[in-house]
Amino acid sequence: MITNVTLTTKEKFLLEDQKSDEQICIQKYANYANLATDPELKNILNSNKKQEEEHLNTINQLLSGKVPSMNSNQGSSSQSNSSSSEESISGSAKSSQSKGSSGTFQASDKDLCTDLLMTEKFVSGNYDTAIFEFKDPQVRDVLNHIQKEEQKHGESIYKYMESKGMYKPK
Repeated sequence: MITNVTLTTKEKFLLEDQKSDEQICIQKYANYANLATDPELKNILNSNKKQEEEHLNTINQLLSGKVPSMNSNQGSSSQSNSSSSEESISGSAKSSQSKGSSGTFQASDKDLCTDLLMTEKFVSGNYDTAIFEFKDPQVRDVLNHIQKEEQKHGESIYKYMESKGMYKPK
């Protein structure tokens, strides 16, 4: 069940920020899945990308004044949004490469994971701030749901890195 909500100007700005974060996550997951060498990592990144597309769809629904129920299948309309989000995001893998004086440096799977883990920490923190700024408890619940999924993305990357000896907590 979808309910309607009237957003304040500040809430709209916060959602626009979250929309931008989600677009960047989609771009990174798509680019990095293409660059990853390990098939297991590719699967993790593609799975996380699909959820990020669902998050973007949810944010767009909120921006249009609709609060989706988190009990229903959140991804039901993400298919229609994914093509438009991909059009607005460059699919170029150049963002994970940098040119040095000796040519092109290709990021390793560890580099990709480290960047994505930092990104998920940042995005989750932004959701935490936004949750406190919304007056409507249903919207806060939706944002909290997305934040928990962002934390799961970070956890999946962390567990992958730990299992491959890329991340050793001290």
